[in-house]
Amino acid sequence: MKKVLVLVMLMAGFTAMAQKGERGHRGDFKDLSAEQMATLHTKKMTLDLDLTEAQQSKIKAFHLEKFKNRKAKMEKRQAQKDTSERPKLTSDEKYALRLERLDAAIAHKAELKKILSTEQFEKWEKHHKKRGEHHKGKGHHSKGKRGK
Repeated sequence: MKKVLVLVMLMAGFTAMAQKGERGHRGDFKDLSAEQMATLHTKKMTLDLDLTEAQQSKIKAFHLEKFKNRKAKMEKRQAQKDTSERPKLTSDEKYALRLERLDAAIAHKAELKKILSTEQFEKWEKHHKKRGEHHKGKGHHSKGKRGK
């Protein structure tokens, strides 16, 4: 009986450690500047889509602005988290935040459509959808884990 109990405890420990490793590499990018993140993202897109030099410079400028905004929002959230001043959002505020996020996604897609060729955009969109399906339900906000 003791051996079974020890075996179950070991399996639970290994499972917990394996789950921790699945979270992704977001922590790796936390310390990078907006310029570094924009450069890395542009290089990755260049490899995936065979971007020209002109496209690379436009994409990099676009991503630089996007990552600067993202960094500013992250710092604002972190400051609120540190001071424990996180007010409970009303449904209207939640709606406004989601609307803002969707508007940003639409603008992002429209800007990429201007910069990329038709074939490149289709390839990007296919990859983007595949990534979205892969990550669906893997976040810390999945319904099964809330409120426990």
